[in-house]
Amino acid sequence: MTNDWTYLIYLLLGALLFLGSSPVGKGQWNEEYTSLKQTKMLQGFTALLIAFHHMSQKTCAPWKPQRYMVHGLDPFIPMGYMLVGFFLFCNGLGLYKSLKSKPNYLHGFVRRRIVPLIIAYYLSEIIYLALRLVMGQQMTSTEILWYLSGLHMANTNGWYLIVLPFFCLAFRAAFRFCKREGTAILLVFLFTLAYTVLGASIDHQNDWWMRGEWWYNSILLFPLGLLFAKFEAKVTAFFRKGYWLWLVVSIAAVFLLFRASQFLNNGVWGYYGSGPMKVPHRLMSAAFEWLVSLAYVWTCFLIMMKVRFGNPILKGLGLITLEFYLIHGMFVELFGFNFLELTPSLVYIRNVPLYVAAVLACSIPAALIFRFIWKKLSGRIVPRETT
Repeated sequence: MTNDWTYLIYLLLGALLFLGSSPVGKGQWNEEYTSLKQTKMLQGFTALLIAFHHMSQKTCAPWKPQRYMVHGLDPFIPMGYMLVGFFLFCNGLGLYKSLKSKPNYLHGFVRRRIVPLIIAYYLSEIIYLALRLVMGQQMTSTEILWYLSGLHMANTNGWYLIVLPFFCLAFRAAFRFCKREGTAILLVFLFTLAYTVLGASIDHQNDWWMRGEWWYNSILLFPLGLLFAKFEAKVTAFFRKGYWLWLVVSIAAVFLLFRASQFLNNGVWGYYGSGPMKVPHRLMSAAFEWLVSLAYVWTCFLIMMKVRFGNPILKGLGLITLEFYLIHGMFVELFGFNFLELTPSLVYIRNVPLYVAAVLACSIPAALIFRFIWKKLSGRIVPRETT
């Protein structure tokens, strides 16, 4: 059963994305399509789509009890890895651009870039742990300590902040100790492949890190972001020639590769198998989803070549992307049919449009509060350098 008002959500999302945007004229290009300003706004919009992905998993995912099934957000169910891929690509792109534009960028890199991420992760863990206890989850003192250590995850959406610092460290090490940039990027690629093999070797589990394929099935986009940034001028010039053909090809590639990936992962390989071929099957499944993610991300950037995005809402979302990503899951669970499949939720909102409105109405101010606390803590724990 689907509420007809649910489909208004798609119109509103389209309006949000293109409100205030300005297509460039014939023969002209958005020269700032990879700028921090443009990519931050698209990352903010992507964080919003990830919230819809999580809400779709709560309302209409096929593994949910039928009595709680309410359709309407179904297209968002399989999109998670593509959306995360956009984040990872932009992270790689941004790190390389910063390296080339900021003198001595690697000096103090851990303090400036990695420690704040760790602070954000543990702050979200403390908040989610407190919420779990308030909602009635029974824990022993030992379990609480495991959650506080971060090795058990109170906020299961926080996995991204576990993975990202390791890749930032790999970036720093590669570019710190390699004289040639090509070699440094190759080393990050090799680190990515080793990480993926490790992830594919671990079965699905709910106790520790590396809980499933979402930890690695879009991770290749990080070094691809580095590679693109290094050759941005050449790649941009190449795709400007025959632009409209490339745009059609990239859109078609998203759909065709996605369909092929769904077929192969659900009926041929997949992530849930056992036996001696389970790791190769998982790696092949991940490889196809890497291709889907790459096609999706490149379609986004091709559109950005011709459309200059910008409106106050997108700019605002761009400022709280990480905070919104970390905090929205609380409200997805509090207003869903249960809380983390552990206890009854605070309020079960079955009507999908009302559910979406409630989650977003609570998540945005909560993200702003989280940002305020995070910045205060980061400022105290990691003081700015004085000159």
